[in-house]
Amino acid sequence: MPPKWRSSHEISPPGHDAGILEIVSPATILVDALESLRADPDSSAVLLDIDGTLAPIVRHAADAQVPESTRALLIEISKRYRLVACISGRRAATARQIVAIGSIAYVGNHGGELLRPGATRPELDPDVEAWSERVREFALRVYTPELQRSRVRSEDKDAIAAFHWRGAPDERAATLLAQGVAERAEQEGFAVHWGRKVLEVRPPVALDKGLGVGALLAGAHNGDGSAIRCAVYVGDDTTDLDAFRSLRALVQAGTLERAVCVAVSSEETPPELAEEADLIVDGQSGVRGLLEALL
Repeated sequence: MPPKWRSSHEISPPGHDAGILEIVSPATILVDALESLRADPDSSAVLLDIDGTLAPIVRHAADAQVPESTRALLIEISKRYRLVACISGRRAATARQIVAIGSIAYVGNHGGELLRPGATRPELDPDVEAWSERVREFALRVYTPELQRSRVRSEDKDAIAAFHWRGAPDERAATLLAQGVAERAEQEGFAVHWGRKVLEVRPPVALDKGLGVGALLAGAHNGDGSAIRCAVYVGDDTTDLDAFRSLRALVQAGTLERAVCVAVSSEETPPELAEEADLIVDGQSGVRGLLEALL
């Protein structure tokens, strides 16, 4: 794994005594870490999670918004780089509404949907789509008055049912209720996934951001048939680990020449995400710094 860069820390440059620290500006670190993409934007991909990365985490998922300053940078990046995409656990159409840029791609439902630039409908994984009605029926059946009184919110994501309790009056009690939902889901043959104060009930098929990233890159070719050579992925949660690992597998296979995996730090950032990242940036302001460095 490449050396880890931290955009807001002191580092010891190559050739210097490790005990003598020099202050290096965050902008300099970002530019150096992203040089392979900056040098060849026509063969590079910029891949970003949304919630906690481009948009701040909010109590109610429906209230998420990408700040205009971040959105403006992303528009400029989309004009310069070969492929720009948002990779989200939300539905692809919802992700596009939050980011509000129609000229980039969106991978939704953790890889189950692909909404291409300018398209009006997402392309669905048929294995995932086949489970939509069963997931929806289960979610309606288990969303009891007790869950509602505890302020556990149900979200219909087509083939995925999500149960959120961020901001519930008693988050510990809400977590216990969600655990009961998870147990029932597993008993009935569904897959479950835990996020930050959210439980997802999913189809029992392969479904993760890494698969979505792999499929997206496999289909991205220039008019001359050349493929993506470098990619950066930016995320803040455990679901983004699959994207990290997918990019590294593509490098090992020789499909990619370079991959940069970036963790967005916050009080809720999983330790394993930071451990596997090449670069760590501080919150949404750090993400904006990274986008500026790409330009």
